[in-house]
Amino acid sequence: MSQPLRHIESASSLPAQADVVVIGGGIIGVFAAYYLARRGVSVAVVEKGRIGAEQSSRNWGWCRQQNRDARELPMATKSLELWEQFAADTGEDTGFRRCGLLYLSNDEEELARWTKWRDFAKTAGVTTHMLSSQEASERGRLTGRAWKGGVFSPSDGTADPAKAAPAVAAALMKRGGTVHQNCAARGIEIEGGRVSGVVTEAGTIKTRTVVFAGGAWASSFCRQLGIRFPQATVRQSIVRVTGVTEPVPDALHTARVSITRRSDGSYNLAISGRGRVDPTAQLLRFAPQFLPMFAKRWRNVFPGGLEGIRAGHETLARWRLDAPTPMERMRILDPRPDAAAVKQTYNRAVELLPVLGRAGIANAWAGFVDNTPDGVPGIGEVPEIPGFILAAGFSGHGFGIGPGAGHLIADLVTGEKPIFDPAPYDPARFKHSAWGKVADF
Repeated sequence: MSQPLRHIESASSLPAQADVVVIGGGIIGVFAAYYLARRGVSVAVVEKGRIGAEQSSRNWGWCRQQNRDARELPMATKSLELWEQFAADTGEDTGFRRCGLLYLSNDEEELARWTKWRDFAKTAGVTTHMLSSQEASERGRLTGRAWKGGVFSPSDGTADPAKAAPAVAAALMKRGGTVHQNCAARGIEIEGGRVSGVVTEAGTIKTRTVVFAGGAWASSFCRQLGIRFPQATVRQSIVRVTGVTEPVPDALHTARVSITRRSDGSYNLAISGRGRVDPTAQLLRFAPQFLPMFAKRWRNVFPGGLEGIRAGHETLARWRLDAPTPMERMRILDPRPDAAAVKQTYNRAVELLPVLGRAGIANAWAGFVDNTPDGVPGIGEVPEIPGFILAAGFSGHGFGIGPGAGHLIADLVTGEKPIFDPAPYDPARFKHSAWGKVADF
């Protein structure tokens, strides 16, 4: 694979049964399994490829409250606490640091939106500082230019996408949970109208509860069960450059390019929201529900090519439980990065921070970001199949809110009081029209 990722070992064999089976070894799936194991629940994670190998290791690594949609803010705030608590409780290194996030702008409208969000954040107990022109220019002095203003969110931070999901999986195994890589879940067994097992390529695990955290594969998997889950993926590219000696901000966002320091001293470069939409049968099926989102982001989202069809994750085909599925033919979604985006991203970063011109491109990669029509994930039990918990459609925000999402899922499974209100994430909302509120980010 083109992006760095810590490797962990799998369990040698499947358990015959488990209280809960988690399908999907990304950041959401492993945190859900970890919090279940902490409560004494027997849990098995099945992953068709490697832990954290898809979007969980292909993102910026930002863990933020700043500019969150109001529906996601409680999850984001709790997640920051849980990132810290996880490290203290387990000793595992996710690379999490509250380094603060810096936003710089010369756009009056953008600054006005940030000011409005700051005022809202105060009502939610979130600290964020609007920066004057002098303050923004001082914090962004390495750019060598004056800025009209900006934002600094001191309590936000970053974690390392190369370390985080594997670290949580390692902690899960210490708690007695099992992790099974290169083991695709083909489908669900149902008895008496309820989940009774998970059929994998290596055998069946008997269980009464399934958490499906399959990322970009969620809609096609749900289709096998007769569940309609609208989802569209956007292919986004990231560039990684080697480190420099100058004090580049740990996490810097501008409208043209964003820069994030990794724990190894290298930097991720990306253009916020820029991506390509590869035409697939699934995209056409759900196109009416995604028109508002694409209309809002038309400046940064462009038509793609055949990468989505080649990947196979947005198929409308039905598959059998006794034969290889598309997930076994494509163990890890590893689309080719957009060459034009890579060039543009690097050039913009060097224009913004000339010192990066001395940093060579180490590598570049792409990932499929799983989006819902309103940009907010679907988390909750699907009424059509009792015992089936959906946790998908995190719309590019799942990494930072992974701990909070995982904790909430564990709450829902065990019947404990939810860590925050789960109502905004109820998957039932997707039965309604998409011409409602689309998240602002």
